[in-house]
Amino acid sequence: MGTRIELHRFGTPGDDAMSEARRAIEAVDDALTIHRPSATTTLNECLMVGREAAIDDPLLFDALVEIEAAYALTLGLFDPVADARTPGAGWHSISFDRDKARVRAAQPVAFDFGGFGKGFALDRASDLLRDAGVTSALLSAGESSIVVVGEHPLGGGWPFSIPDPLRPGHVLVEVELTDAALSISSTLGAGTHAPDRAAMIRPVDGAIVTDRRTAIAVDRSGARAEVMSTALLVADATRADGLLNGHQTRRFLFDFTREEGDGRLAS
Repeated sequence: MGTRIELHRFGTPGDDAMSEARRAIEAVDDALTIHRPSATTTLNECLMVGREAAIDDPLLFDALVEIEAAYALTLGLFDPVADARTPGAGWHSISFDRDKARVRAAQPVAFDFGGFGKGFALDRASDLLRDAGVTSALLSAGESSIVVVGEHPLGGGWPFSIPDPLRPGHVLVEVELTDAALSISSTLGAGTHAPDRAAMIRPVDGAIVTDRRTAIAVDRSGARAEVMSTALLVADATRADGLLNGHQTRRFLFDFTREEGDGRLAS
């Protein structure tokens, strides 16, 4: 995944559960990575040359099931197939046959699961911890993808303060989580200037997103939190309003390109 993973367990049971959680994260990385041979690179090799692909890896299959749901949930704004280098590429060109576990595409395309993979991996790990009887744990991937199991070890929700990327010492929003996930996506910050970082693209129209924004999403699922924060980051005003409506304590979007006020679109 190319990111630091942290797992913190409080109370019993012992280390066996943590070892299983680590292995679950490694297994997701092995299945979804595009940086070394994997089930995903095999899939991409087939789709790029117009061949239908069989999905033999159960983790990749489950990821595609979640992606299909996420595409609808985010109004087409989360799309791991969209690519600025391939105009018109997107999930809409994918045919995913769940019953036969096969995928084909109407044009050359490739998957890049990105931040979704972090949330998906933390979900798998946290589910194993719960099944093992762990009642309090915190799992983090790069500090931008967080899943908590149960309550804080001192009781109550886990408190998180999201810092303002432009004003050191200031906070954008504070949230408390209990058995929930948090995802932060931003076009600001040191990591956004990495030379190999792909341009942010709005899948529904292919526009390159250059606005200075930070999006935050809370959900029961780490994968869904990831797709929602990503979708909010690239959404136009109308679609952003649609995604935020009715979720004022769970989804947040801050647009710092605006000159008036504090740049807050909604909360």
